[in-house]
Amino acid sequence: MRKKSDKISNAVIRRLPRYRRYLYELKKKDVEKISSKDFSAMIGYTASQIRQDLNNFGEFGQQGYGYNVEYLYDEISAILGLDHEYKMVLIGAGNLGQAISKYVTHMQQGFNIVAAFEVKKELIGKSVEGIPIYDYENLVDYVEKHAVDIGIICVNTGNAQEVADRLCFAGIGGIWNFALVDLEVPKYVALESVQMADSLHSLAYHMTDRREEWEAVRNQLRNDDLISKEKETSEKEETAQEKSE
Repeated sequence: MRKKSDKISNAVIRRLPRYRRYLYELKKKDVEKISSKDFSAMIGYTASQIRQDLNNFGEFGQQGYGYNVEYLYDEISAILGLDHEYKMVLIGAGNLGQAISKYVTHMQQGFNIVAAFEVKKELIGKSVEGIPIYDYENLVDYVEKHAVDIGIICVNTGNAQEVADRLCFAGIGGIWNFALVDLEVPKYVALESVQMADSLHSLAYHMTDRREEWEAVRNQLRNDDLISKEKETSEKEETAQEKSE
């Protein structure tokens, strides 16, 4: 296992959940072991890349044997910190906050939203996915009293930093930020910002990069569909003519 002082690149860290997800699927199929070559073919990374990524954290494979699926799944889960549960609070119970709370609630992977906070009077006192919605003014007291681990920020850009400051003051360990702004937090607080617009823009770039190819395929599909419909129409006309004779 790695030491705390070891520096692991974000690129490696972001690949670990993918490894874990595929290992989980192998576990469900009762697969006991898998070679780096077969794992590579399944996941889409090179065998060398997989070995390099995992070697950052220890020796998990055996020469001539490969990887023990269950053991590697458990080890990656521990590396990611998924071997225990996290208490979470949601700040902002509007449309985005409700969607995020529904996703987390149904994910059932040790992340538990225990409370939501709002400034809108019409939402305070209600609930979302069975999660009570409290007055935002009570945020700090609640986080301190209940030893909350993670804060989910689903507020507008102008208020996000103030929310983050309150969470940090209350002793939060991590922030999952959905506001369209880069937040400043102390070094001891982990921050993960989800910029959905950035992801959409990246998609647009990759589509543009492949435009000629996918437009050619789309046009071919349209032509095939047109030919198929013309053939079907022709066959119906022939059948109708035969009946009339």
